Amino acid sequence: HVTLSYYNEYKSYLRMSGLVFRQLFDTTSSTYTYIIGCGKTRAAAIIDPVYEKVSRDIKMVSELDLKLKYAINTHCHADHVTGTAALRSKTGCQTMISKASGAKADLYINDKDIISIGDLKMEALSTPGHTNGCMSYILHDHKLCFTGDALMIRACGRTDFQEGNAGVLYESVTGRLFTLSEDYSVYPAHDYQGRTQSSIREEKLYNPRLTQPKEEFIRIMDNLGLSYPKKIDVSLPWNLRCGPTVADDEAILADIQANKPPMKL
Repeated sequence: HVTLSYYNEYKSYLRMSGLVFRQLFDTTSSTYTYIIGCGKTRAAAIIDPVYEKVSRDIKMVSELDLKLKYAINTHCHADHVTGTAALRSKTGCQTMISKASGAKADLYINDKDIISIGDLKMEALSTPGHTNGCMSYILHDHKLCFTGDALMIRACGRTDFQEGNAGVLYESVTGRLFTLSEDYSVYPAHDYQGRTQSSIREEKLYNPRLTQPKEEFIRIMDNLGLSYPKKIDVSLPWNLRCGPTVADDEAILADIQANKPPMKL
């Protein structure tokens, strides 16, 4: 039993923090979702939400005493259906994605744009190569970077589909992300080996692909021999339209499970 006084003390404790930060995980797609909140104003953003996890995310935002302002994608994903439109329907937040992605959203982001989340300032950094519309998001005051599929932990996003270009990705990471201070923490969109974060320093030292010269990196990426993405046929059509607008819809959930693309508008 939680008393009212204890609840109010908890809310006061939350407001003492300058940054509210949570990392959440979807086991089906190995996707990380991030909640970023301003401790003072309680404004918040969510990065890379997954449709099937919208109820979980809303509950977490509520428990943290936050008000969701933005639902943001790092790019137009091919491995899961985004929860951005469903979150907008439930919370009244605005959806955001790179203008270069070609996907629908309420607000479009360009390189070097600053996203205000209460008192927090998050810079959008264009990092194409996995897709044309890939964006990384940087909280300089807290030395955090959310790198999507551009830079992953000891890896990077594939470049053999969806406008992928290995040479462009190499320049994005080495010429943009690797110029950040080495003590910045790296939070990717995915990990398949149970790792949760890295740092710019670690990736500059130990990333087996991105420590190579550009020509060797391109050769590696051209010869990965990866299979066709399992969820691309259902994910891309949904994600280009910002995802389903209704949360927890049983028919939509069944279609996603069956890998059935949405009906054309």
